[in-house]
Amino acid sequence: MKRIVIAAVLVALGASAAVAGPIEDRQQLMKNVQAATKDGAGLARGAVPFDAAKAKAVLDVYIDASAKLPGLFPVGSDKGAKNAADPKIWSDMAGFKAEAAKFGADAKAGLAATDAASFKVAFTKITADCTSCHGTYRLKQQ
Repeated sequence: MKRIVIAAVLVALGASAAVAGPIEDRQQLMKNVQAATKDGAGLARGAVPFDAAKAKAVLDVYIDASAKLPGLFPVGSDKGAKNAADPKIWSDMAGFKAEAAKFGADAKAGLAATDAASFKVAFTKITADCTSCHGTYRLKQQ
């Protein structure tokens, strides 16, 4: 009985998180990426001593985001709450998905980093993916 109640609570929590909507979900996902990038930058710049577990945690956030991101832009989600998504996403979904896939592939490749130098190389490549995608598929901030 306890397991059924726990399962029901977990399902309800999952359902309530999904109810937020695609705009809010993708904004939260990007906040997670932003926080991971801050941590990764510290590792890449040497401001924080290299820690393989911390590097993996950063890369795991990226891998998760790359898998979820394309699904968070359904038709019609270009309108609504504060939205920095460029309409190009919906007119070039194949290109957007390719950008997300490259981001994920580069993050997965980064998992092979074993020291600060190799992490810096991987991190630089990954953040270039971010810059490329934002340059094409994100509205300029005013």
